[in-house]
Amino acid sequence: MNNDLLKNWLEKQASLVLDGAMATELEKRGVDTDNDLWSAMALVHSPESIVDVHRSYFEAGANIAITDSYQANVPAFLKAGLTAEQSGKMIFDSVKLAQKARDAYAETLEDSVRQATPLLIAGSIGPYGAYLADGSEYTGDYDLSADEYKSFHRARMQLLEEAGIDLFAFETQPKFEETKALANLLSSEFAGIPAWLSFSVSDKAELCDGTPLTEAVDYFNQYANIVAVGVNCTSMDNIEGLVKVINSVTDKPIVVYPNNGDTYDPKSKTWQTNPHAKSFSELVPKWQAAGASMIGGCCRTTPDDIREVAAAIKK
Repeated sequence: MNNDLLKNWLEKQASLVLDGAMATELEKRGVDTDNDLWSAMALVHSPESIVDVHRSYFEAGANIAITDSYQANVPAFLKAGLTAEQSGKMIFDSVKLAQKARDAYAETLEDSVRQATPLLIAGSIGPYGAYLADGSEYTGDYDLSADEYKSFHRARMQLLEEAGIDLFAFETQPKFEETKALANLLSSEFAGIPAWLSFSVSDKAELCDGTPLTEAVDYFNQYANIVAVGVNCTSMDNIEGLVKVINSVTDKPIVVYPNNGDTYDPKSKTWQTNPHAKSFSELVPKWQAAGASMIGGCCRTTPDDIREVAAAIKK
């Protein structure tokens, strides 16, 4: 594992394909995600469903699987009634389940294809706001000290590292101070593992806490092990403009994985379908032209969407 991992693959192909939504696909398989642990509850009750979802995304053309650990953290599992040991095992297993799906898929490929196809596992690190389970990842309406952020994230990062991830995905991050603490923790205690950093943004080009996106992105240019930056869990319509903003202040690869075009209400925890949403086929080439080189989907996206992304990407 090294900081050139993504760079090396992106020298061989123009873009990498990320996977799509986990919870959406688990719900289709009858898994209840309506709880404070969201899709992470499947780690306890339906691990094979997680393997199945990961496999479906690899088969659709994804190069990177994001572990089902976004909302998985020890305090949340403890609150749900698990022991500390069981809680740690759930987070560790989130990697092993993704690896199981990846390895099973890889066995279906010819040797030459397998060697030429990146199949990576990114360990998901959601923000502290995800643990609050009140939509705070879309508002940034919480405040901890740098040490408190590190203390919260450390155990999960240690477990994901131990399980053998290829890189971290610091995703849906609404607060500049929290991302600074994460980058500091990464550099000081996880120096061998690269990470991408993906912000949660408002309709404007700023983080949910009001920090200008240009300021936040520029700050992380100093961190060699933050190997890509971008945005996720926002509308598809926002992506092209945001990529241009990010591209103006960094040379790092740009990662984008928006929702499918529907609108989420964090208070009611419901989705409203957008009948005017454009397709990935139409938008992905525009995102690439603007500078994005890691493209996938977030909430409500499906393997069919990721297949569309993979087909639309200019290799």
